[in-house]
Amino acid sequence: MAKTLAPVASLLLGIAFLLAGNGLLTTLAPLRAGVEGFSAIQIGLMGSGYYAGFVIGCIAGPYLILRAGHIRAFTALVAAVSAVVLVHPLIIDPILWVVLRGVTGFALAGIYLIVESWLNDRATNQNRGFIMSAYIIVNFVTITAGQMLVTTAPIEAFTLFAIASILVSMAVVPVSMTRSAQPAPIALVQFRPMHLYRIAPVGLMGALLIGMANGAFWSLGTVFATARDMSVDEAAVFLSIAVIGGAVMQWPVGRLSDLADRRKVLAGVMAVAATICLLMALLPLSTTGLMVMSLAFGMSTLTGYSVAAAHAYDRADKSSYVEMAAGVLLANGVGSVFGPIIAAALMDTIGPHMLFVFMAMVQATLIAFIGLRLVVRSPISSADKEAFDVYSTAPVAGPITPNPVSDLDPQMLTPSGLVGPAQAQAQAAANSDRQRLGDAA
Repeated sequence: MAKTLAPVASLLLGIAFLLAGNGLLTTLAPLRAGVEGFSAIQIGLMGSGYYAGFVIGCIAGPYLILRAGHIRAFTALVAAVSAVVLVHPLIIDPILWVVLRGVTGFALAGIYLIVESWLNDRATNQNRGFIMSAYIIVNFVTITAGQMLVTTAPIEAFTLFAIASILVSMAVVPVSMTRSAQPAPIALVQFRPMHLYRIAPVGLMGALLIGMANGAFWSLGTVFATARDMSVDEAAVFLSIAVIGGAVMQWPVGRLSDLADRRKVLAGVMAVAATICLLMALLPLSTTGLMVMSLAFGMSTLTGYSVAAAHAYDRADKSSYVEMAAGVLLANGVGSVFGPIIAAALMDTIGPHMLFVFMAMVQATLIAFIGLRLVVRSPISSADKEAFDVYSTAPVAGPITPNPVSDLDPQMLTPSGLVGPAQAQAQAAANSDRQRLGDAA
């Protein structure tokens, strides 16, 4: 185990610091915004700004890496995030905070691209699953730990922002000091959204609508929690429990989708999620009851993206794996931009409970769309499905590389790992160690 992880230990340590700091900021920013009197719409725009920046970063990130290289690009992007964290408490302004969240999203997209391409370059077919599983564990554990750090100091003070900045800054140390070789330069690939939609409409629409619902939750979940008389500490626990629920159920739900039509599994998961959302919105639950429902919520709705992505990869052929991954992630990102805005407007107009009513409506829309597609198109055969790999479909987020530059040999594809699409590697000598992204199916 130690020998396998040794070549990527510094990278995993760096991303652990980064995600802990970002997890703290993601929870702290909306809580502090509420204390400062920001409206639900303004807090929703902060969430949308983050995802808009992320989508732009997905597009522009590869060019930055091609220009500066992996380590220097990583250092620059981490420095940008660290600086942005400290601007929040210095200037309390809703418009500026939307911009700051956008810069953070842009930088995180580039960082995820660097990390995933680097991990895959160090991995082989024999140890890739283990390395990516370790990456998943690092993500879930450190994000949850970062969220819980919000309970260690008053949100009105500068302290928590300083802690977040310190954690993010520490990410540079192990990565910049590593003796591990940098990956080969990434390649840019063709991207045709409508072509991808015709191949896997449920996969693309699933990613879009799940992005709308989940983006609204991550952006406005703390607003709902505090409106239901939770303390700051309880609001942090409320979000963290959902993450834990999603982590626990990723693999079981993925394996279930191996045994049946993934579209039916996705519809079933969304039906459970919509029911839980309505219960959370309409029932006068106690804080304990809301915590239990948050766990159930995470176990259902946070597993949907993985199934939608796996279905999309089932439908794609070898020459379209990278492009399909790009499409799924872009659809998820676009949905995450619009979801917080719509949910925030409903919450501001009607009440905080509309966050979960909105999510239930989006999930019901996806169920209806899947029902239509089940009538129109027969399921894929079992022979064309491969074992579900959670590391290729986990719903964290990741970079895309649109715009065609050259035709790619399908054998030069590497799996995306936790956070994004496969990256075509330039070194033909490494082809024997590559594994097609279709393993996610």
